[in-house]
Amino acid sequence: MKTRRFLAAVLAGTLALTAFAGCGKTESGDEGKVKKTADGKQLTVIKGLADLTPHSEILEYVEPELNKKGYTVDIVSTASDATWNEKTENGEVDFNFMQHEPYLIEWNEINSGDLVNIGNIHVEPIAAYSEKYTTADEVPDGATVVIPDDATNEYRALRILEQQGWIKLGKTENARASVDDIAEFVKPIEITELDSYQINAHISEFDVYINNTNKVIEAGLDATKFLFREGEDSPYANIIVTTPDKKDDPGLKALVEVLQSEDTAKFILEKYNGAVIPVTKVSE
Repeated sequence: MKTRRFLAAVLAGTLALTAFAGCGKTESGDEGKVKKTADGKQLTVIKGLADLTPHSEILEYVEPELNKKGYTVDIVSTASDATWNEKTENGEVDFNFMQHEPYLIEWNEINSGDLVNIGNIHVEPIAAYSEKYTTADEVPDGATVVIPDDATNEYRALRILEQQGWIKLGKTENARASVDDIAEFVKPIEITELDSYQINAHISEFDVYINNTNKVIEAGLDATKFLFREGEDSPYANIIVTTPDKKDDPGLKALVEVLQSEDTAKFILEKYNGAVIPVTKVSE
């Protein structure tokens, strides 16, 4: 059984300008490139776009270490929209931090882009949740399940349903799939595809909902109380993205270095209680 898309929603993003502590006024004559701290230290500005949770929170955490290297991050917006890769490619910002590599590859293919990944930072495993059931075994036959409808995340959702033994997928192309690619419903369930930004507003209407970790956290829901999810070896690490001409930029290299540090990894594990998994391993 399957239900086709039943809601077409337009997400109206509100731009949220963020300035980290430690940054003061912009130096005249070098506007937008250098900021001076209260103690007179000059920091080179790196402009970026980053999702609110956990991305901007992680960037805020590493800001003091980045300052020691002579740089500061200016987050232009935390309200993600479909223009972020375009804005990165045309030079409005130096980097963005909001996507995984399969999504980037797909965007480059569709838009004839050449953006590059300069560092894997953390994994947000896609997971199945429920307000009605506490374990997957409790979910009855005929249950309603809502999943994201964008190509890569819909594939991820269908893959964990397959790994759970509820469905079998047929042949899929380039890690893209929809309910049309389900070859067999091993467990009788009813699947609805919905924009991932709208899922959290409709979770009470479904027995099970599958969504990205960051959207679950941003909605104030507990991302650690899942029925099942991707493993820690997920290939969908969130990445720092920039243009080829900036991939060796010293400031961006410094940013990736502090983001991939063990100290930052410990922060991620503690802050998100295991719901977000750092790529960098933490020593025992």
